[in-house]
Amino acid sequence: MNDDGYQQQLVQLKIEHRDLDDAIKALTAQTLSDQLQIARLKKKKLVLKDQIMRLEDQLVPDIIA
Repeated sequence: MNDDGYQQQLVQLKIEHRDLDDAIKALTAQTLSDQLQIARLKKKKLVLKDQIMRLEDQLVPDIIA
């Protein structure tokens, strides 16, 4: 995959991560929130964050000065 493909995938993952964050906030604001659903969303959010970090590492080379 080229850098443009990585950039597009990175943007999509960041959007999905932000959407999950909004959904988690909305669910936790409810008085009768589903804790299992919140836990699942948080886990998915962490997986997305890991994917974002991996893509960012591929886009920015690790240069030792």
